[in-house]
Amino acid sequence: MKKYDAIVIGGGPGGTAAAYSLKEQGKTVAVIEADLWGGTCPNRGCDPKKILMSAVEAKARVEKLNGKGFEASPEIHWEELMAFKRTYTDSIPSGTKSGIEEAEIDAYDGQAEFVDAHTIEVADERLEAKQFLIATGQRPSLLPVDGQEYLQTSTDFLNLAKLPERITFIGAGYIAFELATIANAAGAEVHVIQHNDQPLKGFDKELAMDLTKHLEEKGITFHFNVDVDKVEAIDPGYRLTAENFELETDMVVVAAGRVPNIEALKLDNAQLEYTKKGITVDDHLRTSQEHIFACGDVLDKSHPKLTPVSGFEASYVVKAMNGETEPIHYPLIPSVVFGDQRLARIGLSEKELSENSEKYHSETMDLGSWFTYFRVNDKGAKIKFVYDEEDRIVAITCLNEMADELINYFNLILEKQMTHEEIADYVFAYPTPASDLEYFIK
Repeated sequence: MKKYDAIVIGGGPGGTAAAYSLKEQGKTVAVIEADLWGGTCPNRGCDPKKILMSAVEAKARVEKLNGKGFEASPEIHWEELMAFKRTYTDSIPSGTKSGIEEAEIDAYDGQAEFVDAHTIEVADERLEAKQFLIATGQRPSLLPVDGQEYLQTSTDFLNLAKLPERITFIGAGYIAFELATIANAAGAEVHVIQHNDQPLKGFDKELAMDLTKHLEEKGITFHFNVDVDKVEAIDPGYRLTAENFELETDMVVVAAGRVPNIEALKLDNAQLEYTKKGITVDDHLRTSQEHIFACGDVLDKSHPKLTPVSGFEASYVVKAMNGETEPIHYPLIPSVVFGDQRLARIGLSEKELSENSEKYHSETMDLGSWFTYFRVNDKGAKIKFVYDEEDRIVAITCLNEMADELINYFNLILEKQMTHEEIADYVFAYPTPASDLEYFIK
């Protein structure tokens, strides 16, 4: 039986980052991956999705200037775009694994299963370690409906060789919005079905509805308060039914949540605590066994399950595994819905704001006439500030084509508690989102 100082279960961004750091400390380390080396983000998540989205953004930039220097809208050629995506994704698994091995970290392919709190089994081999880190992430969930076998996920969408003429997304979270935006721009007839009337839960409702309206104007059809109960195969395509609702489509993609990859780990053998939302940890990312840690999307946590957050936790957990006693402290975490119009927010959660609404007031500003946005004809550009009773900014939501850049600036401003005078001391390139900052902060 091989013995290690540390075994990392999960070869994604969080797990591999931690493994490299542990190795640099002189420890003997192994990493186990049951699926694709590199994890969800670079293989079948945020990275390939953003590559496809780059075509959407380019197309939209031209369309906004139709009649202002351009007369035609470029066409997205799906097969060529997917071939471009594969030039990135195809090399991720082998590149990730070879990097691990070149660092003299042992790499194992297969499903890890706990035998007990100090021993795991993978590919018919037993391994023992002083410490473990579980970083197995999560995967798309499927709806428990009649005809579940006909449902597909974001993974399937991001591997489509040919885009269907009609495609329907169940769910109205950020993944559904982004994939729907891509499919629509590439020429498909797109429908989005949501079981209630609240799209993009977790984002400001006012600006989320503005984004919904923008996508409706692009041709996406939204169906709210529809709870699909059956999917059946027809020729051609599929039929979705619910109470007083019926829709025929060529592909049904479920984007209504994700589940942690924990079932196959046999956590009970190690007496680890977990819920349906993930592994339970304390404020040092320790599980119910002090020598077993967990980080990333596999956690049962309230903080956003995003790749940068996994990286932040991986950096912390290496210190925690070395006995550093300070509890983890999360910085402000921005969230972004990408598209030709991007929705980005930072600050107190929408849940907290709504539960204590009497403590807060807000201001929504139309930025369409500001030169930064006027020059690209971004007529729908907006920003919303939420203030507490002492007029301190507690949350910011941006809706515009540069919202991802703008929210990062606000991240720094809020973290550093910068004043108007401090911001005005800087000279930024003009016209850019940064050059507008001093006009936002009072």
